[in-house]
Amino acid sequence: MTTLTEGQAAPQFELPTDGGATVRLSDLKGKTVVVYFYPKDNTPGCTTEAIDFSSRADAFEEAGAVVIGISRDSVKKHDNFKAKHDLNVTLGADVDGTVTEGYGVWVEKKMYGREFMGIQRATFLIDSAGVIRKIWPKVKIKGHADEVLAAAREFSC
Repeated sequence: MTTLTEGQAAPQFELPTDGGATVRLSDLKGKTVVVYFYPKDNTPGCTTEAIDFSSRADAFEEAGAVVIGISRDSVKKHDNFKAKHDLNVTLGADVDGTVTEGYGVWVEKKMYGREFMGIQRATFLIDSAGVIRKIWPKVKIKGHADEVLAAAREFSC
């Protein structure tokens, strides 16, 4: 899991996003940024998590926070995922894995006796100066978006 710690500068990134845009962490300086990493579009847990963050988008905006979901899916898959579930958060396409590796969430996983590499679900709260203020490793989805929103409100003040 991540070797990043709370209080250190967040690794910079630039990724293509759904809708053909680009998101750069450096462009969000002055805002609180929530970056959540998830394994795969259109899987049950990832869909629930994306819907939870999307349903609170207005509250995150009121708190001065921008929410970005990142997986290794392509922009096209992100576009389909957003359309299918009416999502309204930005989805970054880390196809080459640079960002997931830089944030330490590309890890060895085990399932049904198989070992494989994949994204460890994790969330990072980054303050307006680009400093990691809170890390949620190995996220449990239920109640997570509310917990992140509460922390975003605290750090946006």
